[in-house]
Amino acid sequence: MAERAKPRAGGLDIVRSVDALRARVAAWRGAGATVGLVPTMGALHDGHIALVRHALARADRAVASIFVNPTQFGPNEDFTRYPRDETADARMLAAGGCHLLFAPTVAEMYPPGFATTISVGAIAEGLCGPFRPGHFAGVATVVAKLLLQAGPDIACFGEKDYQQLQVVKRMVRDLDLPVGIEGVATLREPDGLAMSSRNRYLTPAQRRSAAAIFRVLTAIAERLRAGESTIAAAVARGKAELAAAGFDQVDYLEICDAAELTPLAALDRPARVLTAAWLGKTRLIDNLALEPG
Repeated sequence: MAERAKPRAGGLDIVRSVDALRARVAAWRGAGATVGLVPTMGALHDGHIALVRHALARADRAVASIFVNPTQFGPNEDFTRYPRDETADARMLAAGGCHLLFAPTVAEMYPPGFATTISVGAIAEGLCGPFRPGHFAGVATVVAKLLLQAGPDIACFGEKDYQQLQVVKRMVRDLDLPVGIEGVATLREPDGLAMSSRNRYLTPAQRRSAAAIFRVLTAIAERLRAGESTIAAAVARGKAELAAAGFDQVDYLEICDAAELTPLAALDRPARVLTAAWLGKTRLIDNLALEPG
């Protein structure tokens, strides 16, 4: 017998099995409704709720998933300490208008004998790829499963994780999955810091330093737009500015083609400036759109 959805915080229904999720979506579709999916790992903030609202603007029903996916964490990463608070997350989703929360267990997502992995090739090999081996294979695999489990019309992802967004778009395109992938603009704090679940790891001093990421990316964009710098010089200066702001290590600061994420020597097409940098034990990522000319 299929699991029945259980109402929880603020009236939001929560299901934990694929069968229950599919039953709810099938009922909506039977009534002629369209469905939007917002995949998350929980520890929700206003940026996630912006994704829910985007889904609701484009579809009749919104489903959010919360699953801290072990296959996208490396052996020395923060899987065990990643923040988890389903009750608070459910309240936020209910207040944001979400209709259903899918919160599966690891055993539901990866039953005994699970052995399949999706690799998306070159688009996952640069930027975060060398620093997080296996990460994007874990992302692609779990997102493919969520899309097949929920069968949404659209799925919404934040542009803060821009490489992840491009990886998912490539995977969906290559595998002919019948879903539209929609990127949603990064939501920022008043000082420009991109909203992120990992921001809560920062000490007060680190939090003040963190705002430098957006300032540096913005300065790079302005210098290139004004023709005051080459890409190489702008990147070198940006790295120095991050170090001066207190960042302990810059994994990368690159300007890449907006679609393929290949490095650019000249700003002759739509691009992104992307960075990943460390404050203590916290790795922050961000990016900004760049237009040629």
